[in-house]
Amino acid sequence: MSMRFTAKARRGLVALTVAAGLAVGVTGCGGDGDGDGKPSGPASAATAADLGPSTQEGDSEQPLAELRGSDGLLLQVTSAQRDSGGFVTVNGTLKNDGARTAVIPSALSGNETEIIKNGRSLGGATLVDPKGKKRYYVLRDTEGRPLTTTGFTTLKSGATLAVFMQFPAPPADVTEVDFQLPTFTSAGIKVSG
Repeated sequence: MSMRFTAKARRGLVALTVAAGLAVGVTGCGGDGDGDGKPSGPASAATAADLGPSTQEGDSEQPLAELRGSDGLLLQVTSAQRDSGGFVTVNGTLKNDGARTAVIPSALSGNETEIIKNGRSLGGATLVDPKGKKRYYVLRDTEGRPLTTTGFTTLKSGATLAVFMQFPAPPADVTEVDFQLPTFTSAGIKVSG
């Protein structure tokens, strides 16, 4: 039993280190989970099985965009921050505005086998540069896990979940992109940084 705990603790420490590195330059407040009793908070995709939904905190200011999905789901995009490391982190809040618990559509994970085999995620999200006519997909770690919120399956009525997605950065002169997530409306967002 203690060996199992030690292995989980070691994975948690490694995940915390990775999450801290990814969170440089990103600030904000967290959500209150998906309502299924599992904890949520800053965590990497690597620990989704151990810690429940993984999230990255986002800004609490006026949203850049609001996207409506099925079953009363609402995604508020709160920031899209360019990082000097060559990626863009999109933060937001997923909320259930419906009257009943919403089952998160599996389509949000996208249709790539490598992402799907790692469980429910926002791996189907894309950024589109309309001028450069390029589409940017969610990044993956070396084991194929998407660098996005993972591990959630339902969201109770009125509940919110802080979410994040990381993408390769478009060229520096691109400041506006279209954000797309399967089953949701799309929206134009500004990239800062």
